Amino acid sequence: AGAFDSMGHERSQLLASVGLGFEFADHQVINASQGGLFDDGDHGSATQEPPLAHAEPWGVRERLLLEKSAIGFFLSGHLFQEYEAEVRRFCRRQVADLVDSRDLQVLAGIVGELRFVNGQRGRVAIFKLDDHSEAIEAVCNDDLIEAHKDRLVEDQLLIVQGKVQNDRFSGGLRLNINQIWDLAGARARFGRYLSLAVNGGMPALAELVATWPARREDTDQGELVKGLPMRLQIARPTATAEIDLGEAGRFWPCDEALARCKALAHGARATIVYE
Repeated sequence: AGAFDSMGHERSQLLASVGLGFEFADHQVINASQGGLFDDGDHGSATQEPPLAHAEPWGVRERLLLEKSAIGFFLSGHLFQEYEAEVRRFCRRQVADLVDSRDLQVLAGIVGELRFVNGQRGRVAIFKLDDHSEAIEAVCNDDLIEAHKDRLVEDQLLIVQGKVQNDRFSGGLRLNINQIWDLAGARARFGRYLSLAVNGGMPALAELVATWPARREDTDQGELVKGLPMRLQIARPTATAEIDLGEAGRFWPCDEALARCKALAHGARATIVYE
């Protein structure tokens, strides 16, 4: 949770090295009374501390969730910081800037204080949506609860659409939600395309699309395909070109798929274009 941050090492390294520390201590105890004939009183045990184990640094979310599991709250930051740079590219309005309005608003934040209430019109979910600028009480109905029960979880990022109205009971504002996305769904909804740099050879995009295919949903208007299109950026010394892969390149932009795109792209240049 940060008790050893002053040592100047990554927390992941310190945790991965706990076993090494115990082994080193055991060896020191075992060798404490051993020495050679010509040691002049010094014991012969090695006193050089072993190097810390290699471990990848934790991301913001992992670090903060481990803090909460250890001490009950987030100490060194806010969960929204993990996503803020990307989310603000398509969701610019902060909770702190909201006013009563009849217009639909798209907002993003972290779910907190989640509870479910059985009311006269059925079950509703009530929670705080916190984007680090402020938190607003949000409400969604039973249909949305059933459709997004895997996303309505404490400490989870949500992107939502709804109307902001005055709450006559609390005196503050309340958000009445009519649409919910997770981050991958929001990328598919608000992103225009993925720009992928290539350099001569064609990356294994068919495999990528097959592994993370676009999602299909039956609606009253027919089948709706949800996913992110892809465009290839080709650069040569005397010319550049952009190739739109059309529907054949549409895929589901989850974190794993985007990581694979960066691995395939020339110079890891794979970015979502939102505007």
